[in-house]
Order: sequence, then structure tokens, then C-alpha cells
Amino acid sequence: MKRLIVFDFDGVIADSEILAHAVLAEIVTELGAPMALEALLQTFTGKRFDEVVALVSATTGRSVADCLAVDIERRTIARFRRDIKEIAGVRAYLEAFGDVKRCIASSSSPSRLAACLDILGLADAFGPNVYSASLVARGKPHPDIFLHAARQCGVAAADAIVIEDSVNGIRAAVAAGMTAIGLLAASHIRPGHAERMRNAGAHHIAHTYHEVEQITRQLVA
Repeated sequence: MKRLIVFDFDGVIADSEILAHAVLAEIVTELGAPMALEALLQTFTGKRFDEVVALVSATTGRSVADCLAVDIERRTIARFRRDIKEIAGVRAYLEAFGDVKRCIASSSSPSRLAACLDILGLADAFGPNVYSASLVARGKPHPDIFLHAARQCGVAAADAIVIEDSVNGIRAAVAAGMTAIGLLAASHIRPGHAERMRNAGAHHIAHTYHEVEQITRQLVA
């Protein structure tokens, strides 16, 4: 029986990837290297903040200091405050499994996670159990953040369910020895993504939180 539900954040709780990448599109254009949104999604999705900055630097040929000077984090959070929405069905899912331990394990920075949970009014749903990949040595697709989250929650990795929207997240969950559910409910999901997640090792694929609930009920029974 599974005893912990581990949520990724962007694309799983918040429909934020399109917004974040729209900001990145503006920034790389300002820095002299315009990229199409689709290319940005492929390049930057699921990366830690330090990895995003390094990739912006490599893409634009500008120094890391120059890239940081445009204040990526501040501008992204400002866009979230204006436009962010939660993934449909996430609140009902949280209520349905209120008796199961839960946490967030995300590539986003602690400040971005805190801001977004506050904006969405979901901070109390997770309390202190919010973990950023900035806390560990390696980001996804390595399992470090998921293993860290399980340890902090006092649950064995094998007893955890992970809900992820990215291929790297699925790979990280599988590498951690957890049951991986690939969720296709966010606005940035493109055709063929379900197959990519299956190829990465996803144990289950869901298009909605209703489907995630059905899968979870079987796993926690």
C-alpha cells in the first residue's frame, strides 16, 4: 500500500509552464537570441533555476551575470501573480486523499514555489512539506529530490506515488523506485507526450485528475 503522494509543481499543481516560458521568450529576445515557444519548452522544461540561467547564457552567448541581471525570477513571479491558474481538479484530488501524506518535490526555486502556493491559496495544503531541487546535488532526471522528499516525510521510496508532467520527472521517479503517474492535464502538453512518458518508464498515464484519482485509489487500497 502506498503511503505518500509526491507532487511535481509546474504542470501538476499550477498550469505555469506556458507562462514561465513566455517570460523566458521575452528575456532571450531581449538578450539577442529569439527562440520559438516550442523550442523553449523542449529546452527549459523541468530544469532547476541554476540550470535555466546557464541555458539562457549558453543560448544567448551572454554571461551568467548578464542573464541574472534581467531578473528572471522576479519577472516570472510577476506574470504568475497576474495569470496563473491551478490544474483543473487538483483541489478535489487533494480533498479525496486528505488522509494520505503528501508533499511537493519540484525543480522550481523555493521562492517561486512559496509565491505560487500563496497566489493559488494552497500553501496550507502542503505546509512545510515543499521541497525544491535546489536542496539536492542533482536535479531531475536524477532521483535526488524525490529521495530527499521521501526521507523528510519518513516514507520508503517504494511506498511513494509521484505525479509528474515531464519526461525528466518520470525518469527521476522511476530511478527513485517510486510509482510514476504521468499527468497530461496542463496547457503546455503537446501531442506525443504520453508516449514519451511511457518510454521514460511511467507506470500510469492520466489525462485528468479524475483519472489520477482512480489510479491512486487502486494504489492506496
